[in-house]
Amino acid sequence: MTRPAPRAVARALALLAALLPVATLVLPARAQAGAGQDGLLPVGEAFALQVAADGTGLRLDWRIADAYYLYRDRIRVEVLDGGREATLELPEGANKQDEYFGQVEVYRERVSARLRLAPAADATAPVRLRVVAQGCHEVEPLVCYPPHAATFVLDGGGVRPEATRAAPSSAVSSGGAPTIASRTGAAPLAGILLSALLGGLLLNLMPCVLPVLSLKVLSLAGAGVDAAQARRRALAYTVGVLASFVAVGALALAARKAGVGLGWGFQLQQPVVVAVLAYVMLALGLALSGVVLFATRLGGVGHRLATREGISGDFFTGVLAVVVASPCTAPFMGVALAAAFALSGAVALLVFLALGLGLALPFLLVGFVPALSSRLPRPGAWMETLKQALAFPLYATAAWLAWVLSRQHGSDALGWLLAGLLLLALGLWASERLRYARWPALRPLALALSLFALWPLWQIHRLPPPAPAGTQQLADDGSVPFSPQQLARLRDGGRTVFVNMTADWCVTCKANERRLFATEDFRQALAGHDAVYVKGDWTRMDPSITRFLEQHGAVGVPLYVVFRPGQAEGAVLSTVPTRAQVEAALQGDRI
Repeated sequence: MTRPAPRAVARALALLAALLPVATLVLPARAQAGAGQDGLLPVGEAFALQVAADGTGLRLDWRIADAYYLYRDRIRVEVLDGGREATLELPEGANKQDEYFGQVEVYRERVSARLRLAPAADATAPVRLRVVAQGCHEVEPLVCYPPHAATFVLDGGGVRPEATRAAPSSAVSSGGAPTIASRTGAAPLAGILLSALLGGLLLNLMPCVLPVLSLKVLSLAGAGVDAAQARRRALAYTVGVLASFVAVGALALAARKAGVGLGWGFQLQQPVVVAVLAYVMLALGLALSGVVLFATRLGGVGHRLATREGISGDFFTGVLAVVVASPCTAPFMGVALAAAFALSGAVALLVFLALGLGLALPFLLVGFVPALSSRLPRPGAWMETLKQALAFPLYATAAWLAWVLSRQHGSDALGWLLAGLLLLALGLWASERLRYARWPALRPLALALSLFALWPLWQIHRLPPPAPAGTQQLADDGSVPFSPQQLARLRDGGRTVFVNMTADWCVTCKANERRLFATEDFRQALAGHDAVYVKGDWTRMDPSITRFLEQHGAVGVPLYVVFRPGQAEGAVLSTVPTRAQVEAALQGDRI
């Protein structure tokens, strides 16, 4: 007989499935207006600019709202045409120790500046100028607006605004990203939820998730699994996935509301988290290889499916699937995650639920569609061979995480991790060998060996972070390390700048670099446009990179932005860019 709890879970999942399409109809207005929450002003109200002719130049007056400020060194004037040199005279600002830019000067309440124009043969010839500025909100929520620009024309009749570059109607809680409507179209929430669903579905193909999913699906081929049991197991797994995604989303959203910039993959910036994930991958690999037998509880193979313990095992396998998926960002996830961090809490959690539903969808379909489960191969000796083969992607993931830790925290951290992995493997092996030993007194020894593997984690935690690299050195790939000051200098010097925000733990980033950015074609494209390649490394937490990501509507890496001379804002490329997109962005074409 079907248990009440699974029936309640089934009803909850059915309600969620019904809410996803309904939400696209009733919530689009709220999604587009989500950027205007928390009382943040539109950029034109926060930093109101008035321009007036003043002799042979212009007077620029900003009225700055309470709790806002402008950066002195982010104000500039560009002469678009007219052939006249211009000199901007700015008063001194108030000193501020900025968390991201260091010691800076800022303006509050009001500031006036004068723009002097060199004399021209024809004083009545029109001159087009663009005024660019950037400012922030300095109380909760702590956000920084993207650079905003306005264009003016000065001629014999005075000065008039020609056009104001479209800017976000308001800042957003994620730090100044564009509104959701501007990123996803006129009906944003439908596309956001669909992107989230597809992104979660594609996560199943990642090398650390695929073995877990494969074992879950094949476990339904075991003898004695009836339709009701298959449904219960699929529901338990799905609830574990959904609960984990909501927990991760709620944590990140709460942290961002408190002023801490967290995004997808933020946990991998912590060396201990990377080491723990390597432990998990090794333990799962040893289980699949037959060294220890708790794989049956994680994968569900041979477990007592009808018991409460079986349902619990399926639930925690869903949790495990989310944990091992955390280093990955699949296609379609970028827009969905950016939206989730810019929308209100309730709608944002709906996006995370859609991601989780996508991740759980294959197992859910097999459990609920008899036509699919009937096509599964019958159990046999081949399943043991497959199980052992699926261990190797997990070993490869553990090796990759060890490399990430070495890049993140140096060779000492790598040494401690290798020692910990050895102790963990020894402890698990000893535990299995002594499970049925004649001398029960030896069993605590195996437990002690496993627990002693925690000691290297503590040592990794105690290691000081390595010194940051200098900001001027040229890397092997021809890139210049990112810093806000470096980017500002290059842009002020009139250079085209290609910015690549990456991290060693980002699988998509590394694939893009190998496929595109490490090629001779990319280097020639940069040289052909006299462009500078700037790379920001978010492997470890870097507040300046976090703010850059937020300013461009991203909640994680990869992010690719091209800045061209004379343009106030950069062109953001897709998370999996093509060679044609890169070339178009460098040329200044619409992408």
